[in-house]
Amino acid sequence: MFCYSFLRHYSRQVFQSTIFALSSGQGKCGVAVIRVSGPCAGNAIKHLTAAQELPQPRRATLQKLKHPHSGEVLDKGLVLWFPAPHSFTGEDSSEFQIHGGVAVINALLNALGLIPNLRLASPGEFTKRAFYNGKLDLTQAEGLSDLLSAETELQRKQAFLQTEGCLKNIYNDWKKVLVSALANLEAYIDFHETEVLDADLVTNTMTSVRQLSGDISKHLSNGIRGERLRNGVKTVLIGETNVGKSSLANILCNRPLSIVTPLHGTTRDVLEATLDVAGYPMILNDTAGLRSQTSDIIEQEGINRTIKACEEANLILLVVDCENYLLWYKESKTKNFLNFLTFYTQNLNIFHILFDKDLTFKKECIIIANKVDLVKENDLIHFQAFKSVISCTSMKGVDTLTGIIIDKLKLLCGEPTKEHPSMNQIRHREYLTLCLKHLESFLNDRQSFDNNVVFMAEKLRKALRQLDKLTGTFTTEQLLSVIFKEFCIGK
Repeated sequence: MFCYSFLRHYSRQVFQSTIFALSSGQGKCGVAVIRVSGPCAGNAIKHLTAAQELPQPRRATLQKLKHPHSGEVLDKGLVLWFPAPHSFTGEDSSEFQIHGGVAVINALLNALGLIPNLRLASPGEFTKRAFYNGKLDLTQAEGLSDLLSAETELQRKQAFLQTEGCLKNIYNDWKKVLVSALANLEAYIDFHETEVLDADLVTNTMTSVRQLSGDISKHLSNGIRGERLRNGVKTVLIGETNVGKSSLANILCNRPLSIVTPLHGTTRDVLEATLDVAGYPMILNDTAGLRSQTSDIIEQEGINRTIKACEEANLILLVVDCENYLLWYKESKTKNFLNFLTFYTQNLNIFHILFDKDLTFKKECIIIANKVDLVKENDLIHFQAFKSVISCTSMKGVDTLTGIIIDKLKLLCGEPTKEHPSMNQIRHREYLTLCLKHLESFLNDRQSFDNNVVFMAEKLRKALRQLDKLTGTFTTEQLLSVIFKEFCIGK
């Protein structure tokens, strides 16, 4: 098993080189930041400034930065020195804040490359060194990656909480419970025949493991929300042809995502746009209109793709033509809205995707009646069963629909808090699911405790190993390569 002391030893063996990279954004900017980390980070300052002594730690000084061979002044900027272990990576680090022109940046990077024992960093290498040096665990590293990629306010909030160690704290608390339970079992194995142990030792152990199992189950259930918040809520607009899906998509996107014409079957493919809706990420898919029969093979392929998108969606926006609904309503004997939905979705061949056998929705769904501007005033009373009644032409009801969508996004994603952070990685789900499996197996063997206590202790060890994989206490280079390759160079 890996431990942090081993990781620190391992880092000393591997990280003899000093790395550098542009840590600010690519392209022309006002100020660019170049980061250097490793045993020769101080030499980088001396070579570029011709100084004999390093500046005071963590204090910015204005310096002329010179070519290490020719002595030519390349730029004038701020220089900072961060001696180990008080740096992001835990190593000696230096930082150069220079003018953000492309030529200036390239000149400084080329100059650093001429200094002995310095090399360009690979993606995620700064953060990887911080992990190996115990400055952060894997959940915090993943949170940092998400923070750099965050596009909405709530994605930022979730990622920031993770970088602050909110998930790490929860997982470490669970590890303490498992270590305590395992210690109790070890004591029982070693001393129950020769020593008088607490009569409640076994009972308390089972109780703590049962409580931990419940906590992990709840966390796994809530974690689906965190994954949606990280990846975006896949939202699909579906309905019959010429019902106004593309017009609604353009309104929600506030740009012409889809072509709109009076012709049936205009949209032939799934068109996608990522939106920030009140801080929630929504991946909106406009799809080909559905109808039971078509002789156009291109349109049929579009319908097939619509069905597939619907199957993969988290949220369905089902659009109905007001005039078509009124026609059904006036001809129907029951006037039952659920009967209409059954009729409508079966006709479009999506009933099995949206409904269970007991006619409850399988997915979150908003039923939208469009083209209300074509309905007479005295017929509006017949649309009370719809969650949203709108007109893409007059914009009537669109603000109300947006509010309904936001409520659904809140339900699907939740809102992460310091006390209840959400996991957001498939990796976390896999390890926690395996951990829970071992805990449940342990609890199910309660009746044969005395005869199988050694075997039961092994089950707790296996559960503990899965928690260790979450934070990186137990890990492999293969796992780290997968995680850190997603980082940009310079982080």
